[in-house]
Amino acid sequence: MQNLVTDLLVTLAYGVVGVVLMAIGYVLVDVATPGKLHELIWTERNRNAALLLTSNLAGVGIIVVAAIAASEDDFLLGLVGSAAYGIVGLVIMALAFVLLDALTPGKLGTLLVDPQPHPAVWVSSVVHLATGAIIAAAIS
Repeated sequence: MQNLVTDLLVTLAYGVVGVVLMAIGYVLVDVATPGKLHELIWTERNRNAALLLTSNLAGVGIIVVAAIAASEDDFLLGLVGSAAYGIVGLVIMALAFVLLDALTPGKLGTLLVDPQPHPAVWVSSVVHLATGAIIAAAIS
């Protein structure tokens, strides 16, 4: 029974770290795009904004999963590693967004919240996912 309680507490701690990192990712996407992200997605049903956000959240999730798997049953190392690698991943995702914005025509944030589907959102989304995968591979 004690193992179950310990495992549940460990799971809870990792879950909290993951949710906090995803919340930071949400804020970063909200800052990078014009308007209020919650209104764009839930009120205006903007698919571009939703795809950009979901790719960011998935990228963060990939990083956190890799950090947990690489912790080799060392809870403290896994928890700190998850948080640290997650922050590094978010910083790199933000830098990749800025770089992509600088290298492409128009203002990327504006294109990504256009009510009509825009191919730029797919490019930016893949950058988020690829960044998460790269950080995850570097962890192991």
